[in-house]
Amino acid sequence: MRTDHAAAQPLAGQPPAHTETSLQALHAQCIAAARWIASQMEKRRSRLALLEMTDEQLKDIGLSRGEAYSEFRRRSWD
Repeated sequence: MRTDHAAAQPLAGQPPAHTETSLQALHAQCIAAARWIASQMEKRRSRLALLEMTDEQLKDIGLSRGEAYSEFRRRSWD
């Protein structure tokens, strides 16, 4: 009987340990991607809200209409 071969085989009904680690890593990557997407959506909503503000509201927060438009036109990853 070869003990090295027996040790390399997972027990019946149990996935190999590396599969569980891979699944955990994939899960972590999915969570990170979802958080990044949520962050990008929040930036987009904020930038759209700037465009909907009146000139008086923009003045209250120290922005001009042109600055609000420039912020809206920025790339999402900026």
